[in-house]
Amino acid sequence: MTFRQKHLLGIEPLHPEEIRSLLDLADRYADQNRSGGPVEPVLTGLTQVNMFFESSTRTQASFELAGKRLGATVMNMAMQASSIKKGETLIDTALTLNAMHPDLLVVRHPHSGAVNLLAEKVNCAVLNAGDGRHEHPTQALLDALTIRRAKGRLHRLTVAICGDIAHSRVARSNIILLGKMENRIRLIGPPTLIPAGAADWGVEVYGDMAEGLKDADVVMMLRLQKERMDGAFIPSEREYFHRFGLDVEKLAHAKPDAIVMHPGPMNRGVEIDGTLADDINRSHIQEQVEMGVAVRMAAMELLARNRVAAPREVWV
Repeated sequence: MTFRQKHLLGIEPLHPEEIRSLLDLADRYADQNRSGGPVEPVLTGLTQVNMFFESSTRTQASFELAGKRLGATVMNMAMQASSIKKGETLIDTALTLNAMHPDLLVVRHPHSGAVNLLAEKVNCAVLNAGDGRHEHPTQALLDALTIRRAKGRLHRLTVAICGDIAHSRVARSNIILLGKMENRIRLIGPPTLIPAGAADWGVEVYGDMAEGLKDADVVMMLRLQKERMDGAFIPSEREYFHRFGLDVEKLAHAKPDAIVMHPGPMNRGVEIDGTLADDINRSHIQEQVEMGVAVRMAAMELLARNRVAAPREVWV
């Protein structure tokens, strides 16, 4: 199985064969999790530390469950009450962590690049659980696994990513991953939520849902990142839903077998109609949550394998 990375900091460093290897392993874990069959405790004897500087429900719970299913000792650090709040620098935190000798460090941080900085200073494998507007690699990987299981492939598909592109690390990681796997990517949203220069990313940009969704295989909605907005980016939520919220009428422009996705948490009636979000024939939103555990199990196993195989000086 090809996976040479010592950290999972983003999708950008991954080669297509590494993406396939991780998804292949995650696919097997997804089937095991669904069947309730036994899982080999490949992380027994290893310590996993979860450091979430931003609040999270799905991602933190998913990483914790993934580690425990593989036999790791999992510790959640309460960063909201940590020494960081008392003035400790991120580098001092890294030095403290080194003294604890963890094997896997899962980090979510509000600032882009903070996870990469930690990875340079700690003697363990680091997994990026989302950093600022930069990347959210495991979300893109679980989205990819969801698409592959639904469509039977992860190439030459037309994928429409709709909504708040400008503030979304999920969008960035998905654009990189889907591009590496030779898919056609469309970005749809109001001009205020499309980054300047997006047309240079090898994607198509649309300001109209009907045009952007035409013959799409996958429709990926995004949450409005209100906590990252420092101004008025939309006239109102009602107007936003009218123009860019997904409902049955807009979805009719996509292919009849198009699947609907959303990374969560959803703002029903703003980004997506609630009835459509719950439609088991079109919506794969709950399956995304399920695939998240499998993908994180696979990522931690592959990184743990590389850590065991790597010479000690590589990790210093």
